[in-house]
Amino acid sequence: MTPKSILIAFFAYTALLFFITWLTARKATNRSFYIGNKSSPWFVVSYGMIGASLSGVTFMSVPGWVGETQFSYFLVVSGYLLGYAVIATVLLPLYYRMNLTSIYSYLESRFGFWSYKTGAFYFLLSRVIGASFRMFLVVNVLQVFVFDAWNIPFALTVLIFIILILLYTFKGGIKTIIWTDTVQTTFMLLAVGLSIYLISKNMDLSLSGLFHKAVDKGLTNIFNTDWSDRRFFLKQFFSGMFITIVMTGLDQEMMQKNLSCRNLKDAQKNMFTFSGVLVFVNFVFLFLGATLFLFADFKGIALPARSDDLFPMIAINHLGPLAGLVFVIGLISAAYPSADGALTSLTTSFCIDFLRLPQKNTLNEKQKEKIRYLVHIAFALILLAVIILFRAINDRAVIDKLFTVAGYTYGPLLGLYAFGLFTRKQVKDKLVPVIALISPVVCYLISRYSMLIFGGYKFGFELLILNGLITFAGLYIVRRKT
Repeated sequence: MTPKSILIAFFAYTALLFFITWLTARKATNRSFYIGNKSSPWFVVSYGMIGASLSGVTFMSVPGWVGETQFSYFLVVSGYLLGYAVIATVLLPLYYRMNLTSIYSYLESRFGFWSYKTGAFYFLLSRVIGASFRMFLVVNVLQVFVFDAWNIPFALTVLIFIILILLYTFKGGIKTIIWTDTVQTTFMLLAVGLSIYLISKNMDLSLSGLFHKAVDKGLTNIFNTDWSDRRFFLKQFFSGMFITIVMTGLDQEMMQKNLSCRNLKDAQKNMFTFSGVLVFVNFVFLFLGATLFLFADFKGIALPARSDDLFPMIAINHLGPLAGLVFVIGLISAAYPSADGALTSLTTSFCIDFLRLPQKNTLNEKQKEKIRYLVHIAFALILLAVIILFRAINDRAVIDKLFTVAGYTYGPLLGLYAFGLFTRKQVKDKLVPVIALISPVVCYLISRYSMLIFGGYKFGFELLILNGLITFAGLYIVRRKT
């Protein structure tokens, strides 16, 4: 594909999203922006959340990661099922019973003002970093295959992308995103399915033939039985469980979509349906990764320096124009959920958790809307800055870095909610921010020197669990005596 044809596909897909925005955002209010008027069909939310959960990280980073880690990531994905069960049976009933718009309001009712602000702050930090990682991965491909040809700087590429997202989320918020996510999920899955089909056709192998060849090449290994390795199978499984709990159940963006369902029963149906489908889809992405490496070996294609670049390189340069077109649309589909939901949830959390906008009776609806717009733009600029910074320091698979960072930023949230849900104790509220700051630092030091302290043991994604435990222990120490 030429840069011009890729750009045409990009703007054609964007125009489709703007059409959906026009349909869904008419007569939208602040309530529509925050929780979609609590009228979203659960099956639409469930299907759309597949694309939102996968994003550009799964779309490109997971297939490329197969060369280094084989199918061991599937154990993380298997742990998702337990995590989603906890969300559906423990967290969702709590959120609906308390009629929450921001899920961090729970921390205020349970512990107090400073705990509430601490939880909301760590969400803002986690979501800004996570969304920036995801957006970087996709925008960087557009930069390499399109905008570099016209000598357009990376910063301008990101700015254009963010402006487009701002425009179509400005009015409708979560009400719009529920529907645009369904379109994005469809094109992502179509791109993966077509790529696997074309590779099998080029190699003259059936799907079962491809899978058996991948097994013979050792690309499908799942279990690592070395307990000290960071990818030991039990570490992977339980890390997946807790990653799901914090990155979905304690994340305003993902829960905002669930809270837009009509009632708790619909939200639970969404969660159970979505979790089963997501595990299968992740397996398909791993299989795609194996086929990409087999195809590169079959054609004598040199592997790229960064594993994240393998899928775009083969799809655009080696599988023909149709595959390139579908890949680009799938890539763009993966990019938008990384940013639209993040911007909406960041705006929602800041307006509700820090500005207390819905409770300001001195402001009318128009004034509140204007403030919400300004917050929306401010977070867009923050994302822009972080993406540019990340491009300068990125040196490994984005999904690896994403889950590692999540261990540090979501850990305090895990500890706070666990202490609130599984104990009846109160804490000295003003000391909670201190505990939440100390915990990641202690976690980092333990991880850094773990081989020395624990006789060769290396921490993987279970850093999240460790961080949560340290926070939990800190809260126990600063508990009230009465």
